[in-house]
Amino acid sequence: MKLSVEDLPQHLSKGLQPLYVIHGAALLLAIEAADAIRAASRKEGCEEREVLIADTGFKWAELRNSAQGMSLFSAKKLLDLRIPTGKPGVEGAQALQDYCQQLPPDTVTLVSLPRLDGATTKTKWFSALTEKAVVISADEIPLRELPLWIAARLKRQNQSADADTLAFLAQRVEGNLLAAFQEIQKLALLFPEGKLTFEQVKDAVMDVARYDVFKLSEAMLAGDAARFAHILEGLRAEGTATVLILWALAEDIRTMAKVSRAMQNSGNLAGALRDARVWGVRQKLVERAVRRFSPEFAERALRQAALIDKLVKGLRSGDVWDELMQLGIKCARAGMT
Repeated sequence: MKLSVEDLPQHLSKGLQPLYVIHGAALLLAIEAADAIRAASRKEGCEEREVLIADTGFKWAELRNSAQGMSLFSAKKLLDLRIPTGKPGVEGAQALQDYCQQLPPDTVTLVSLPRLDGATTKTKWFSALTEKAVVISADEIPLRELPLWIAARLKRQNQSADADTLAFLAQRVEGNLLAAFQEIQKLALLFPEGKLTFEQVKDAVMDVARYDVFKLSEAMLAGDAARFAHILEGLRAEGTATVLILWALAEDIRTMAKVSRAMQNSGNLAGALRDARVWGVRQKLVERAVRRFSPEFAERALRQAALIDKLVKGLRSGDVWDELMQLGIKCARAGMT
């Protein structure tokens, strides 16, 4: 069963299915869809949640053990399986097919994948998933459709704007949904409910002190700890969602882990960057940063990010902004004496 992101809330209101698959390039939509499924599972009594990240070195026996193991804490549980590369390998492909043949009882399974190419969507393991799952495609919003998407998001916070203003905002964020999300949040903080004028929106998004999560990650990769701290404080003042900040940092740290590990094994930087799907402007940043990041350092940073994820979700106590600051500065200063 295929489902759009927009239709997911109505679907979830009618009850959960045992298996969900989210894939696509629109990371904001993927994050929101996964959060909606997690929230619905909690309402249906899935008090226990088990997270499996199938990255390099993952033991696929863990998936089988999880399926066979009974929850000690609740009658139902959510199994949150993430495959960041979208490439489970031979062992993983077979494990996923076996898992789909006999889905565990009293378990809601959520599988998160990145954007998949045509060849991957035709594999046996993905076909096995789609045969049993509710599949949600988190596709990027085309630029021509972005004004309508922005209008719908503004409506959620009881704001609106005319067509010209919506088109201006869409062009300003250049089709980037995460950037659009930030700008829409900013408008809710700056202005009251009601119709926004073009001048209000223009002044808000043209602000030279504007911050975004991508510039934050760039500062971390560039080793500029002072700029990282300055941007993070700006994001905090603007009320940016911590889950988006953590996602941006963790994605780049995960990339650094993959590239540095490949470099350690082969010494081929060009091949490592290609395999990690690092292109364009980010390539130069990652090329410089990989000289500072060892695989061991990157793995420790990912473990720290996982602890912050628990903090964001309320599973442990602490100051999430302070821990984000510590993580970013630690990564910015990696390899420095």
